Amino acid sequence: MANPDRLSGLDASFLSLERSGAHMHVGSVLVFEGQAPPYDEFVAKLEQRLHLVPRYRQKLAFPPLVQGRPVWIDDPHFNARYHVRHTALPAPAGEDELRSLAGRIFAQALDRSKPLWEIWLVDRVGDDAFALISKTHHALVDGVSGVDISTVLFDLEPDPPEPDPAPPWYPRPEPSPAVLLAQSVAERASAPLDAARGALGAARHPERVVAGGGKAVTGIAAMAAAGIAGAPPSPLNVRIGSHRRFAWVDADLERLKAIKTALGGTVNDVVLAAVTGALRAFAIRRGRDVAGMELKAMVPVSVRADAERGALGNRVAAMYAPLPLYAEDAKERFDIIHEAMGGLKESGQAVGAEVLTRLAGFAAPTVLDQASRLQTRQRFFNLVVTNVPGPQFPLYLQGRRLRAFYPQVPLTLNTALGIAIMSYDGRLGFGLLGDYDAMPDLEEVAADLERSIDELAAAAGIQEKTGSKRRRPAARRKAATT
Repeated sequence: MANPDRLSGLDASFLSLERSGAHMHVGSVLVFEGQAPPYDEFVAKLEQRLHLVPRYRQKLAFPPLVQGRPVWIDDPHFNARYHVRHTALPAPAGEDELRSLAGRIFAQALDRSKPLWEIWLVDRVGDDAFALISKTHHALVDGVSGVDISTVLFDLEPDPPEPDPAPPWYPRPEPSPAVLLAQSVAERASAPLDAARGALGAARHPERVVAGGGKAVTGIAAMAAAGIAGAPPSPLNVRIGSHRRFAWVDADLERLKAIKTALGGTVNDVVLAAVTGALRAFAIRRGRDVAGMELKAMVPVSVRADAERGALGNRVAAMYAPLPLYAEDAKERFDIIHEAMGGLKESGQAVGAEVLTRLAGFAAPTVLDQASRLQTRQRFFNLVVTNVPGPQFPLYLQGRRLRAFYPQVPLTLNTALGIAIMSYDGRLGFGLLGDYDAMPDLEEVAADLERSIDELAAAAGIQEKTGSKRRRPAARRKAATT
């Protein structure tokens, strides 16, 4: 029987991808109203709820001789104060300084000898706010389950009832290298038996195989076609370093919904069309000829069932969306993307990706490592654009309301820009992570993104409501540095 604490093939691949400056953690910048809670009080409240997310007190153990994927084990030296950092911004302690700090924090790798997460408590942002900067390794949590996990750290009301005392926690003894090796060998030996059981089930219920297998084969074929096609050269696809810039954009969710309704698509179509317009402006500013230029975005798709919401680990697949930079008209960009995304869903790309993800669970760690190295050398996509739905109601941290949420997606070795989007309480927060050297104009890309949203709104005949002006980072601001 498989060890439930062993990393899946997909989770282990995120460890293999982490090399040469590419740090595979997801993160966020969260801005709250009011004064920051005292550090000791913040840590104490966090410790009261850690039993709800036991993985956050576990670290990785690696079997010797690379005979199996790592397993999660209790960290006998766990100390919440190591993971919760306390800092302050330099004067004038505004959003520019917060972006700069976020860039530095996102540029630092997590210590693999400890539980793979950090939270930084930032004392003050402006006159009436404070912030948290968080990061968690992608091997631990994906975007969708991360939304569920974060809610246990927040409250749904400013003055919630006092929770029950946390149960005592006693770490389990660390397994010895010999035990880790024996468990890995036993699990690998059982893999053919698991496959045989699956074959027996298929023989007993061939109708299920025909129904499900057809979708899987079609999906894998669609994935193969997308991979063979590859992604074109672009200024985004260069060897990156270890330093980062971070920027963000705010948008009104109702405005984007009005755009999608008027143009006849989805919010995700609006998001991808807005990103396309921004990248078109970026490419032109870089002196590129955009005639016929179509970039490819890797769009992660959750395949987590409702019953699995809140479970740790990754259950994501991927779709490859075309971004038609050649289209000058905003509505034309939207229409092309809307039609293409409908075709991708029908092609079963996400189904094929999930089948391959599950097959990775049977691969030896050395095979996974080589596959991850190959992925960083090949260019299957130009950038990642991930859109995660969040709670549409206010969240509170020890009585302080969460004002804004800006997510962060990691960069792979040959990708200099990643864009993550998170909806929260009627807003849409775009988080842009860029390589420090390759993306010196990251703030200009953020401004391009805002203009692109405005272009889509104009094409849809949507006017911005009075008093709903977005918090707009000026293009002249310096981008976050490391």
